[in-house]
Amino acid sequence: MNFSELAGGNNLILTEGSVVERIRRESGIEMSDDGLLTAALIYDERGRETLEKIYRQYLDIGKLNGLPVIVMTPTWRANKERIACSPYKNLDVNADCFRFIDGIRRSYGDYGKKIYVGGLTGCRHDAYKPQESISTSAAIEFHRDQIFSLASAGIDFLIAETLPALPEAVGISLAMAETGKPYVISFVIRADGCLLDGTPLNAAINGIDSAAEPRPLFYMVNCVHPSVLAEALAAESNRGGDALKRLIGIQANTSSLTPEELDRSVSLRSDDENSFYESMKALRVRYGLKIFGGCCGTTQRHMAKLSEIILRRDK
Repeated sequence: MNFSELAGGNNLILTEGSVVERIRRESGIEMSDDGLLTAALIYDERGRETLEKIYRQYLDIGKLNGLPVIVMTPTWRANKERIACSPYKNLDVNADCFRFIDGIRRSYGDYGKKIYVGGLTGCRHDAYKPQESISTSAAIEFHRDQIFSLASAGIDFLIAETLPALPEAVGISLAMAETGKPYVISFVIRADGCLLDGTPLNAAINGIDSAAEPRPLFYMVNCVHPSVLAEALAAESNRGGDALKRLIGIQANTSSLTPEELDRSVSLRSDDENSFYESMKALRVRYGLKIFGGCCGTTQRHMAKLSEIILRRDK
């Protein structure tokens, strides 16, 4: 089935766990925060090997459990501004990243039909600093090059993650809508039920749905603990209307600290592991979420255990 058909069903879907933070903390490979992050690693033999190992760990969990898996191109920071300042300015970095992921997918044979590749982009500046976010019109202009490069490369869908502010998210959505590809928007939020810029989650979803045609296929959150999402969904600011039914997935941190606390932390922070699994399961039971993955603090071990717990609950 195609990605839109998959998203419209009721099956549990896994996404990848952490990639960037694992590279930083497990591999000894240095990445510059003002560079391309993981996108640059595909041009380095050791980098490619390390990236492939991590992606395969997550894909192997999906294969073992017979589940569809979403993986994203390592292009969160591969925008036109950063590419222009990199050694790879004469290359189609985004398309090369898709080909790298697609090569891994093809190696899985028939199971590869259950692997879906999302073309990933992020906000222009710091995802934890909404005051740095750009306007809607500026976002359309800035993000269009990367979005169209990913769309033409062969991805199954487009996705923008860790978006802290509504205006830039609207601009990204409008640029993605131009491609004709299905696309997904994923926010970073607070427990009060708002994006980091103070926009209530349901208002953000309604705002984008009203502005973009076609509208996003669905919405997610990422880079927050699952208990934070549970609080946000129950917040007074998000009561009423059906907008939150459009939010069906999470890529979760293992820490419930605020973005500011995490941003200042010099070490990776994690809460009690059992609370992570129980909070994820609760999102499945109470709110019907069906897409589950990891962000900061997660490894293949977390994703394997999470798959086991949710699959056992579903039976």
